[in-house]
Amino acid sequence: MARLYFRYGSMGSSKTANALMVAYNYEEKGQRALLAKPALDDRDGQGVIASRIGISHPCISVEQLVRMDEREIRDFDCVIVDEAQFCTKEQIARLTDIVDFYDTPVICYGLRTDFQRNLFEGSLWLLAWADVIEEVKTVCWCGRAATCVARFGPNGRMITEGSQVQLGGNDSYVSVCRKHHKEGMLRRP
Repeated sequence: MARLYFRYGSMGSSKTANALMVAYNYEEKGQRALLAKPALDDRDGQGVIASRIGISHPCISVEQLVRMDEREIRDFDCVIVDEAQFCTKEQIARLTDIVDFYDTPVICYGLRTDFQRNLFEGSLWLLAWADVIEEVKTVCWCGRAATCVARFGPNGRMITEGSQVQLGGNDSYVSVCRKHHKEGMLRRP
């Protein structure tokens, strides 16, 4: 029985590396994994999912994935979606169809909340509709669980206002515990 999985974590929790390892495990067993990410995320270029540790894999866009028909989907043993927080409600609904009607597991990876601790649209609907919800953990500089993403500017100070989506990595974001997010402490004093 196929399921919809949502594996969420803060920045730097190895979500993408985990997604690529799952794809590798399927392929090592002679099965086919279809990888996708929203077209909005073009940091590593279109058509590739890349982890900060240097591993990558070709992918399609989520926009292409949701247009695929049953025959095309059934060619794959699972679907893996990275950066799922950027998906729309309609795209997440289509992922539930892939699970429910094509009996194909869908494993989504993404952030739960943005730099203001607000849910992303894709994450909201994954939290509502996923069959399995798992946290991919990482730690704050203080050693507590890092559950928050903080955006910072060129001066190294935390930014608390702005658009929800601003693509970036270690140059713009850091993961911290809730206490240090509230205090704006992005690193050891």
